[in-house]
Amino acid sequence: MPAFDTPVMLLILWAAVGYGLGSVPFGLILTRAMGLGDLRKIGSGNIGTTNVLRTGNKGAAALTLLLDGGKGAVAVLLARLFAGEDAAQVAALAAFIGHCYPVWLGFKGGKGVATFLGLWLALAWPVGIACCLSWLAGAAVTRISSMGALVAAASSTFWLVALGHGSGFALGVVLTLMVFWRHRANIARLRAGTEPKIGQKSA
Repeated sequence: MPAFDTPVMLLILWAAVGYGLGSVPFGLILTRAMGLGDLRKIGSGNIGTTNVLRTGNKGAAALTLLLDGGKGAVAVLLARLFAGEDAAQVAALAAFIGHCYPVWLGFKGGKGVATFLGLWLALAWPVGIACCLSWLAGAAVTRISSMGALVAAASSTFWLVALGHGSGFALGVVLTLMVFWRHRANIARLRAGTEPKIGQKSA
């Protein structure tokens, strides 16, 4: 963990900023703006990239991926610029929580994969790239988006240590556990063999 030298009130401020950025539901906003309907009533009802893809609009899905990842990265970069590494990690965690539990949607948000990848790209870009490649490998082999997410999350702490960014290890453990928690229904379907592949409708 980094040394927590930033005053507590400033850390709370950056947590609030991170949560606010993370809680912006870009998938829901984009699908409504593009006339694709209410994303919460489509497919799995999730507001993330995979469910946006189920609308059939690949452009909207790609933009959701970039914006959901970008909001995590922006939260980290702003906190680091104006406060320090400790604030950056606090903002990262808050942004992830904001995406998963946005107050605007009754605390029913996405599963956080794009935001997870975006914040690691900002916190430690080699780790972020390794996590992105891990996601791609897991998704490419299985053709299942959730498997890519679980592989990326599970491997993230290994990459933190292997690539010399051990100060983020505690944060990495927390985020990994949260990703697995948010994917608990997917894990149950994976075990049952009923998890839909990329591009298929959710059961």
